[in-house]
Amino acid sequence: MTFTLPKFQAPDFSDAVLSQAPDLVLAPAPMDGVPPEGFHLTTSFPEYYKINGQWKLPDQSIPYCCVVYKDDAFTFLECAKLQKDDPVVVAETFDGSEGVYAHRHAFSGTADDARALPYEESGSNKYGQLVNLMKYQKEHGGHIVWVMGPAVVFNYDTRIALEALAKAGYVNAVLAGNALATHDLEGGYLNTALGQNIYTQEAAPNGHYNHLDTINTCRRYGSIPAFIDSGEVDDGVIKVLVEEGIPFHLAGSIRDDGPLPPVTGNVSRSIADMTEELQKATLVINLATLLHGAASAGMVSGYTKRGDEIWPVYVYTIDITAYAKDSTAKIRWDFLTRSFETNVQDFVFTLKKLLIGSQKEIRR
Repeated sequence: MTFTLPKFQAPDFSDAVLSQAPDLVLAPAPMDGVPPEGFHLTTSFPEYYKINGQWKLPDQSIPYCCVVYKDDAFTFLECAKLQKDDPVVVAETFDGSEGVYAHRHAFSGTADDARALPYEESGSNKYGQLVNLMKYQKEHGGHIVWVMGPAVVFNYDTRIALEALAKAGYVNAVLAGNALATHDLEGGYLNTALGQNIYTQEAAPNGHYNHLDTINTCRRYGSIPAFIDSGEVDDGVIKVLVEEGIPFHLAGSIRDDGPLPPVTGNVSRSIADMTEELQKATLVINLATLLHGAASAGMVSGYTKRGDEIWPVYVYTIDITAYAKDSTAKIRWDFLTRSFETNVQDFVFTLKKLLIGSQKEIRR
């Protein structure tokens, strides 16, 4: 069956509210990092802004930001990044009555409410939808961003499956933290994760030192690529990302060991790096990480312009707990969110099998 990406449907601008709506109002930021009273905060929906009698849709947006309109261009900024006198959009509603319209029903054939997808929905149907979407993205130059927690790399088969997906072109960027990279490198360097054998799960003697030994070795080499080039890392997701030239961004936290050399300890810098990568995204897949997954869901646009087309940007959440799925859906206003309430190991292995087939792997 041929897959068709949901088509963007523009609002009916002959609607009484939209046709009679005033132009939006701009007000200067009173000081650096402070928006004017009544400022508009963006949503995950495609948002139109009325200027000089015309409704305009930016190429994409960033949720939970202020909108600055200057020199006939829109800029989406966190409140803290505003500069004094920036012309900021002011509106307390987004139904069009104040020159700002959030288009909730932008894409044909999609449900705006993630809760409209029942828990009883066929698992094979859900996998089929995602597989077809990913194949379409790969064939049409999409940008698939994976957001991963460390649980993803605690299993040998999952790591091998992710390697295969990355090599096959289904991974265009990875967002994660220190732990994901540390334990993946530990698996390739010492054949353990958290001190347990990556395949048998048996505890190694003094295995609780293994992730620290991995970090220290990487730091001695000076960088992850240098560690990979040394030949001491046999396999793993990070190894493939480096070898394939796939970008990855590691955001630090207050409880990191080490950390590894490329981990960004500055929160503002991490947000900037993640936002920059997510602005390229045409699909986001969150695996077993509430922290990074929720953050990413609040940074990525709900749509993106690709030439003459406007694509939906779906956010998938895969987690064993419903809380992770529900949190992401809430952050996205239930817009273009999908989920699998399952363990990530089964999910990744199944996805790899459906996308590129199964092949016998050599287990060490």
